[in-house]
Amino acid sequence: MAVMDEGLTQALIPLAALVGIGFALFQWFLVSRVKVSGWHGLDNGYKDKLIEDAVEPEEGLDSDEAIAKCAEIQNAISVVNGFSTKSQPCTYNVGNQCKPALANAFFTTVAFLLGSLTSVLSGFLGMKIATYANARTTLEARKGVGKAFIAAFRSGAVMGFLLAANGLLVLYVSINLFKSYYGDDWEGLYESITGYGLGGSSMALFGRVGGGIYTKAADVGADLVGKVELNIPEDDPRNPAVIADNVGDNVGDIAGMGSDLFGSYAESSCAALFVASISSIGISHDYSAMSYPLLISSMGIVVCLITTLFATDFFKIKNVTDIEPTLKRQLVISTILMTAGIAMVSFLALPSEFTLYNFGTEKAVKNWHLFFCVSIGLWAGLVIGYTTEYYTSNAYSPVRDVADSCRTGAATNVIFGLALGYKSVIIPIFAIAVAIYVSFSLAAMYGIAVAALGMLSTIATGLAIDAYGPISDNAGGIAEMAGMSHKIRKITDALDAAGNTTAAIGKGFAIGSAALVSLALFGAFVSRAGINSVDVLTPKVFIGLLVGAMLPYWFSAMTMKSVGSAALKMVEEVRRQFNDIPGLMEGTAKPDYASCVKISTDASLKAMIPPGALVMLTPLIAGTFFGVETLAGVLAGSLVSGVQVAISASNTGGAWDNAKKYIEAGATEHARTLGPKGSDAHKAAVIGDTVGDPLKDTSGPSLNILIKLMAVESLVFAPFFAAHGGLLFKLF
Repeated sequence: MAVMDEGLTQALIPLAALVGIGFALFQWFLVSRVKVSGWHGLDNGYKDKLIEDAVEPEEGLDSDEAIAKCAEIQNAISVVNGFSTKSQPCTYNVGNQCKPALANAFFTTVAFLLGSLTSVLSGFLGMKIATYANARTTLEARKGVGKAFIAAFRSGAVMGFLLAANGLLVLYVSINLFKSYYGDDWEGLYESITGYGLGGSSMALFGRVGGGIYTKAADVGADLVGKVELNIPEDDPRNPAVIADNVGDNVGDIAGMGSDLFGSYAESSCAALFVASISSIGISHDYSAMSYPLLISSMGIVVCLITTLFATDFFKIKNVTDIEPTLKRQLVISTILMTAGIAMVSFLALPSEFTLYNFGTEKAVKNWHLFFCVSIGLWAGLVIGYTTEYYTSNAYSPVRDVADSCRTGAATNVIFGLALGYKSVIIPIFAIAVAIYVSFSLAAMYGIAVAALGMLSTIATGLAIDAYGPISDNAGGIAEMAGMSHKIRKITDALDAAGNTTAAIGKGFAIGSAALVSLALFGAFVSRAGINSVDVLTPKVFIGLLVGAMLPYWFSAMTMKSVGSAALKMVEEVRRQFNDIPGLMEGTAKPDYASCVKISTDASLKAMIPPGALVMLTPLIAGTFFGVETLAGVLAGSLVSGVQVAISASNTGGAWDNAKKYIEAGATEHARTLGPKGSDAHKAAVIGDTVGDPLKDTSGPSLNILIKLMAVESLVFAPFFAAHGGLLFKLF
């Protein structure tokens, strides 16, 4: 038995979740201390009037006017907004009776709804926090880079801790509520809990795909007309698409990323809990050992809380050059502290040895095996994050080579960017492969599930870093549109540049964890479906592999075309307004922002349905008509293909984006030879960035959810597929 007793476990998990929520609210309180109050003698017609007292007036624009514009912009962004009812013999706990299938279906549905609501809540809270914080970050930039950084980072931390803590708390409460019905039937209890992961990923799919289409339609439309055709600055208030672009940053990079990582967290937890429930610790009802995945997440919240203080309190940002190292240091600090935390939880919560079910056989596992499984997932995430940063940051040679290729036009820029994306796949795949081999060798599929959980154990810090990016980006846009001084814009640009790199790191974490989560879910599906082995030489399996490997390309084609179609409408609308609204180009007339927002909204709502249907229907069709062996092939093929496509797409788009920023910043002699803005090299870089936008923010990140959602859906429906699937093969 575990050293830690059940009572202590029952107390620690909700306590950690409540601490995380409390810390998030405290960070929100600190951000809210950037005063929002009325300005004497100023009435701009908006409720949210922005002013920071005792600050020198802005050069180049009257301070009152800048504040009024900040308020106007913030409001524009934040407003746009056949079952049996009899007991059945247990599958794994032989000789005992488990709850009826109808009860499992009901509780799985309840868990699905809870997962869906938590996922939607995560995205909603992220949006509210981001729109609350962006103008405050702009105003804090008037006091210096340190104050602006802390405002943006604390705001990101609010989202990170709320998501991690809410996800843990709802899962914990769900398990204990379901337990009151299931009693000793832990097999049925944790099988029904898998619906929580399915609900989380279902909502994440629409958040990621819809959000990606929304933001990139606006971004591409704004860039093509504004920067390429009219040669006006990014975020220029004359451009009708800029508000839709700023809204889209929050929809895609905040709500979408939050839902995505919540889905990964929920699925890895559910996969680990299900596999553990059919092991000796589940059969013997060792509550502390069963709660090992939840205790890992609880420890992660505490570790991330300490890590956050290193960025906001222990070390102060004094220069713009300190920003990126501080953010990257968060990853290292959290990884080191979490390794110690994993050791503590592993040796206290787990018995010294227990037995796991391993594809028809039993495998003896020691508690130190689990320590290595979780730790290797954690450190593999760090490797993936730093590799992603190397290939997408303009501080290193790969992106600078892409920027240099712009000298000869957009075609060579595209060629170099694609090559970089393909090459960037190598190290992450090796890191994932090593993590899979070690964790599977030590603890079978349970090892892979907790390795995925290890990669996500520092999710609060990862999301804080990731959400920081869009908040800083919006802060820069507000500074530009409000006409603030060059000094302020320089600070917000530095914040944005660092955030752009950390956003790419966040996508790397999401993809890596999705690969491990999907494999863990695949193992749970194979176990639940009663398959002892998956033989790729069997025609049933091989055709599934081929179809599964094709699905990421089909899915990407849908999402890319959706962005292209919506961007086309956006370009036409922006051109129309510049042609039809007198004085718009001169800045004496206001653009119609709402019409551009409507184009993005309509496009995202309509265009996310076909790719969503592809993901949701594929497992149902494959399992029902072709059986569990073919479905196993589909899942394996989509996992292997999807991870490669997702990494290359995300990194290619990130590299093109930072190559453009490298030329625009002109921080080095080499960059100055390629610039300035408006030069032929810069225009080529803008085109590359425009091509890369849907790759890095729509298709690439959405593929995480494709491979996870198909796997968890297959697991939920595995009993039905095993009993009634393969209709076509039964007929012929």
